[in-house]
Amino acid sequence: MNRFVAYNMPKIDLHCHLDGSMSPAVTGRLLKELGEEYGPKELEALLSAPADCGSLAEYLERFDLPIRCLQTKEGLKAAAFDLASAAASEHVVYLEVRFAPSFSVSRGLSVEEVIDSVESGLFAAREQTGIRTGIIVCGMRHLDMETNLAMLAAARELYGCGVVACDMAGDERAFPNAGYGEFFAAAKRLGMPFTIHAGECGSRESIRDAVAFGASRIGHGIAMGGDKELIRMCAEQKIGVEMCPTSNLQTKAVGDFSCYPFTEFYEAGVPLSVNTDNRTVSGTCSTDEFMRLSDNGMMNERISERIFRESVEMSFADPDTKHRLMTEYNNLFVI
Repeated sequence: MNRFVAYNMPKIDLHCHLDGSMSPAVTGRLLKELGEEYGPKELEALLSAPADCGSLAEYLERFDLPIRCLQTKEGLKAAAFDLASAAASEHVVYLEVRFAPSFSVSRGLSVEEVIDSVESGLFAAREQTGIRTGIIVCGMRHLDMETNLAMLAAARELYGCGVVACDMAGDERAFPNAGYGEFFAAAKRLGMPFTIHAGECGSRESIRDAVAFGASRIGHGIAMGGDKELIRMCAEQKIGVEMCPTSNLQTKAVGDFSCYPFTEFYEAGVPLSVNTDNRTVSGTCSTDEFMRLSDNGMMNERISERIFRESVEMSFADPDTKHRLMTEYNNLFVI
């Protein structure tokens, strides 16, 4: 697969964090409005993970500045519009944007206002570019359960009006999935589908917990590599895995591409999607992710077609959107 093909083919990104994908231009402008000014190189260093990033915890430090910008309706709308527009420019046709509404209420916004502001920016991008979008709201591992449950209840009121699912994010090693059964039990009661960050920090048990909770997708899932029983379980139950190659290397989920489990999962029949995770923190885009897999012998046009179809199926889009995405994709290849 060459870069021209990877750039121009329709793509889907199901694992993309808003705060980790704010462009330096938008971040710099919003920070300036807050009275903070940074030079281009300084800002880039603060927003992007270093090449020698040592862990997920170090990687997560790059979110501090963007979160400061996401405290107003205008900032949230601008960030969402910028992200969706950038994705659309490289032929991403469907994007699920995830973020933690609880991180954006420090200046008086309600959870509902935070979500509505992000949806406003995504809607503007849809009107301008045609990209379809959905919002995944994230509970955060280090926040107390009361805060996470209150966010979930508020977000449920906007389910179907931008919101498509929920997630639990943050430092998985410090806060294992086993402690969040109450959150996902509440999601089930509320009728909210969910994905869960799991297996990003070497814990297979974290993935098993996510499956037991009822997750329809796993964020990252890298620790599942080599566990034939767990891989078979996900394949048989059609539990999708959201793979984020560049991020997984930076956070040391894998040492290098020689042990990246993409092909292992693919050949076992696990539904897969290829995602950016954090476009700015990781210095990547959807095209880059496909090219990195291709450069390491894991991706070609035939595989990318299956990835597209599986990504549509495992997405949290409504049935009509899924049908339209597949119809438009199939029409591209009608001779």
